[in-house]
Amino acid sequence: MGTESREVRLASRPQGAPRAENFELVTVEAPEPGPDEVLVRNLWMSVDPYMRGRMNEGRSYVPPFEIGKALEGSAVGRVEASRAAALPVGTYVMSFLGWREAFVAPASRLQVVDVSEVPAAAYLGVLGIPGLTAWLGLFKIAGLKAGETVFVSGGAGAVGSVACQLARLHGCRVVASASSAEKLEYLRDELKVDYAFSYLDGEPLEHLKKAAPAGIHVYFDNTGGPQLEAALYALRDFGRVALCGGISNYNTPGPGPRNLTVAIGKRLRLEGFIVSDHLKELPAFLAEAVPALKAGKLVSRVTVVEGLDAAPGALMDLLHTGAGNIGKMVVKLGE
Repeated sequence: MGTESREVRLASRPQGAPRAENFELVTVEAPEPGPDEVLVRNLWMSVDPYMRGRMNEGRSYVPPFEIGKALEGSAVGRVEASRAAALPVGTYVMSFLGWREAFVAPASRLQVVDVSEVPAAAYLGVLGIPGLTAWLGLFKIAGLKAGETVFVSGGAGAVGSVACQLARLHGCRVVASASSAEKLEYLRDELKVDYAFSYLDGEPLEHLKKAAPAGIHVYFDNTGGPQLEAALYALRDFGRVALCGGISNYNTPGPGPRNLTVAIGKRLRLEGFIVSDHLKELPAFLAEAVPALKAGKLVSRVTVVEGLDAAPGALMDLLHTGAGNIGKMVVKLGE
């Protein structure tokens, strides 16, 4: 006998913003683990904007979700049955096999995580892929240096909130944008950014001129759209842009920046990056981030929804400008 589990499947491909009918919740049976395999019960599951792209058909940097099959994402779980010596029962592991309550997988596909001194959910946010993405974009892609000014769009989100904090820890001036008064309060009071503004309140470029009259050195782009356009004007000569995400265009693709030619005269460098190309950097990132989190120098903020049933709604909310989400959006599946 296997173990009963539920999973969220893609029922149909959305046109525009995802709707409830694009998902289905199905009960399945996870098999008994075979040699060098383990049965894992997920405890925390990640909800991420990039998942919207995988709901589309067509070639991309990551394969699309298949209709009739479970969605996938980062998760932290606990081993409940094991035939792998390296992963005894009770071990906490991180995987990319979320959006299901339980699963069987080879031990080689799982990463052990230490939850003795940090919350398990942190491995989906500040210590996980979002944190690594922020670290890579700032320091490996954009080459941010102490004393420089960086603008982070979507600064209260999963990646943006870590980018703001890491930049501050490295002695940089931080300008950040968000969409609500609550998020701006979080940026100013908890993350201690130097200037925070709502991109819905006036023109982003006017805020950037006020925040950094001499211009910005680096732009960490989580949104694309009008904020990318504003940043191109605000960047100093030889400025750098880490192109991380474009949530403003995920549901309904819009026009690109109309002023891209300013990159020529300013000798700007714009570089896109995908975190999966740099997973070998995870140990170096954790060597910096884990002590900082333990020391209280990094804030781990999560927005929690309860139960697998709530996961589709959480993703839909996140894609709708992330109105109710601060920090990392996670789904709690168990204790």
